[in-house]
Amino acid sequence: MIACHQCDSLLPMPYLLEGQNALCGCCGAMLFSKKRDAINRTLAVAIAGLLFFLPAALLPIIGIGAAGLYNDASLVDCITLLIDSRNYVLAFAIFMFTIAIPVVRLITALYISWCIKFQKIKPSLLVFFRSYHVLDTWTMLHVFLLGVVVSMYKLSSLADMTIDGGLISLIFLLLCSTLVSVTIDQHNIWHELEKSLEQ
Repeated sequence: MIACHQCDSLLPMPYLLEGQNALCGCCGAMLFSKKRDAINRTLAVAIAGLLFFLPAALLPIIGIGAAGLYNDASLVDCITLLIDSRNYVLAFAIFMFTIAIPVVRLITALYISWCIKFQKIKPSLLVFFRSYHVLDTWTMLHVFLLGVVVSMYKLSSLADMTIDGGLISLIFLLLCSTLVSVTIDQHNIWHELEKSLEQ
């Protein structure tokens, strides 16, 4: 059985083919949809996101030049500078929300998709999937990127700026992190986990 999110009607669980949507018979709201090739797409996006992570963290994001001086900084450099200036809470927050949580979330999505694709489902996979749900709300890459864009806008009239590889990689990492939420078929994963663990 499945409950409608809009009107709370309890309905029999329908069987869907890829690309089909299940609608509530009472209010017409969409209950869920079965996404096309969700496992392979999630695997591809998660791997791409992990490949963009190292350049996003280690390459300079932007470079600033003024009065004959030039300086640039990467995401790791930003955290190091905050630690050196004893802003430990801010450094920890940036590390957690822009490095640790996004990477663990991508690894979790990759591991879940890989296990389902190759039928290596274990009870511990339930813990990984619950962790993915928790981490999904704590990824703050978009907030950090917004801060970088606002800083670039304010500094553009005061100094010469260059966009470096770290910013481009960070944009692609954010794109992959967002696409994981779009490609992963959470309803189908729950169904596969229940089916395998009941056997």
